[in-house]
Amino acid sequence: MGLSAVTVLGVDRPGVIATVAGVLADCGVNIQDSTMTLLGGHVAMMLLVNGDLDADELTKRLCAPDLVITAAAVEARRYFGCLAGGLGYVLTVHGPDRPGIISAISAALASVGGNITGMSTRLTGRLYVLIADVELPEEVDVADLMRHLAAVGAGLDSEITFRPVEPDLL
Repeated sequence: MGLSAVTVLGVDRPGVIATVAGVLADCGVNIQDSTMTLLGGHVAMMLLVNGDLDADELTKRLCAPDLVITAAAVEARRYFGCLAGGLGYVLTVHGPDRPGIISAISAALASVGGNITGMSTRLTGRLYVLIADVELPEEVDVADLMRHLAAVGAGLDSEITFRPVEPDLL
C-alpha cells in the first residue's frame, strides 16, 4: 500500500468534505491523518492517505471543477510526540494584526529547539489570535524562554501566554 499526501482547497460549501472522503472510501483509500479547516471562506484539507492508488490516480479520481487538489507520494514516518522526554505546551498570542507575528514566534521557539506541532490563527476584526501546540526538549530553560516570548510579544504589541499541556485532558 502506498502513502500519499493530499491537499484540497476550494470555496466552502456543504458537502465538500463528504465528497472528498466518499471518493477516497469508494477507491479503498484510508485516511490515516487529516486536518481540515476554513480559511477566509475556503475549505482547506490536508490528508495523509494509504491505499493501492498512486498519487496521479488519486488526483484524477478526486478531480472536481471547484476544487484545487494535489496528491504526492510520501514516505511513511511514525511520529511519537515529545521525543526523549520533551515537554508539551500551548502558546497563545492576542494582539493587533501585522506582518511578522508567526515569523517572530516560530523563530523564538526554534532558537531553543522547540517544535510547533499544530497551529491555527484567526483574524477577528483587528484582533489577531494565534494558538499553537509546542513541544520543547526537556533541557530547555522554560522560564528564560517565557521571558524571551514576553519580549517578543511586547515588540508586537501582543500578549503571549505559554502554559504546559494538561496531560489528563489529552
